[in-house]
Amino acid sequence: MNVLLVDDEPLELEQLAMFIKPLRPRWHLFTAVDGNQASALCQQIPFQLAFLDIQLPGKSGLEVAWELKSRNEDADIIMVTAFQDFQYAKESIKLGVVDYLLKPIIENELKEVILRLQRHESIEYSPLVLATINILQERFGEKLNLTDIAREIHVNPSYLSRRFSEEVKLGFSEYVIDYRIEKAKILLVTHVDWTISQVSEVTGFNSQHYFSTIFRKKTGFTPREYREMGK
Repeated sequence: MNVLLVDDEPLELEQLAMFIKPLRPRWHLFTAVDGNQASALCQQIPFQLAFLDIQLPGKSGLEVAWELKSRNEDADIIMVTAFQDFQYAKESIKLGVVDYLLKPIIENELKEVILRLQRHESIEYSPLVLATINILQERFGEKLNLTDIAREIHVNPSYLSRRFSEEVKLGFSEYVIDYRIEKAKILLVTHVDWTISQVSEVTGFNSQHYFSTIFRKKTGFTPREYREMGK
């Protein structure tokens, strides 16, 4: 599924993408920082879902939504805003906007919205895999292994490993690492008073050295370099 993310604040845009990727790794995310850029993407790519900031340079989020709907009336629109405004709400109702997200975005609220949008996915996760993902996301800071989770949800570990890989298109261990890295990215720029060691510990890595090695492998930057870029 092609998903459009639009926000004129790069950090907000990156955080939204970070929240979404672990939840829906098969979604193809496209980002834009203003209305004109978003409009250009809409002309090239068929989007089934869009998260649109209402107030944008160039065309407004509502204008982009109208354009997107004119190209695909079944597309779902989620409006993202720091303001609760009656006129915006009125226009959004006319557009058939399915939901609102208020800034700053709270991960659990985003997760609830995404779960309501599962009808668009060609393959939905089975209850077994969804249960596994929920445990991973709730306890990513703990020591996790597939055998313990399989025992918790009363299933054979080998069977769970195979089903997870088939549906998510990632191995269990790789998914856990990717999710922890996405969480670490957020913490590095939102908790600048935390040491790298603290971020490493909170996100479930065994050591700061291992965390830094994996972080650089996944992002191309050290945790410290990444933090500096977010300032």
